Amino acid sequence: MRNLSDFLYRISTGWVSLVALLIFIVFTATVLPAQSRQADEASQGAGTPDLSFTYYSAETLYKWAEAYGEAGRQAYVRARFTFDVAWPLIYTFFLVTATSWLFARGFPPGSPWRLANLTAVVGMLFDFLENFSTSLVIARFPAETPVIASLAGVFTLLKWLFVIGSLLVLLVGATAALRARFNR
Repeated sequence: MRNLSDFLYRISTGWVSLVALLIFIVFTATVLPAQSRQADEASQGAGTPDLSFTYYSAETLYKWAEAYGEAGRQAYVRARFTFDVAWPLIYTFFLVTATSWLFARGFPPGSPWRLANLTAVVGMLFDFLENFSTSLVIARFPAETPVIASLAGVFTLLKWLFVIGSLLVLLVGATAALRARFNR
C-alpha cells in the first residue's frame, strides 16, 4: 500500500493533475450525458444498479434485469465493458493525482494522512467488482447467480462510500494545502 501511495505521489505533478482534471471535465461534459441517455433508453426507465446510492438486494437486481428486456440487458452488459471501464479509470486518475498533489503540499512525508490518496483507488476496485457482478447476473438472466447477485449490492454500496469518501479526502487535501501555504 505504501509503495503504491508513494508511486502516486511521484507521478502527481501539477501538470499531470491539470491534465487529469481536463480529461475529467471533457469526459463529464461530453461522454457522460450521452451515456446517461443511452442507459435510460436501455433500462426503459427502470433505473440502474450503478446509480443506486444504497444497498440493493439480489431480488432488486433480478427485477432490474427483467425490466430491461433482452435488448436492454445486452446494452447494459456492453456498457459495463466499454464506458464503465473508462469512467472509473478517468475519475480515479483525477481524484488520485489531485489528492496526491494537494496532500504533498499539506502533509509532511511520513504522515499517516498521506495514505488517504488511495481512497479513490479502493473506490475504483469496488466499481469494477460492481460492474463484473451486475454484468454477470444480468447477462445470465433468467438463470440465477445468487452469491454474485447478493454481493453486487454490497460492491455498489462500498463503491459509493469510497468514491464519496475520496471527494471528502480531496477537500481535506485542499484545506491542508491552503493552511500550509498560509502558514509559510
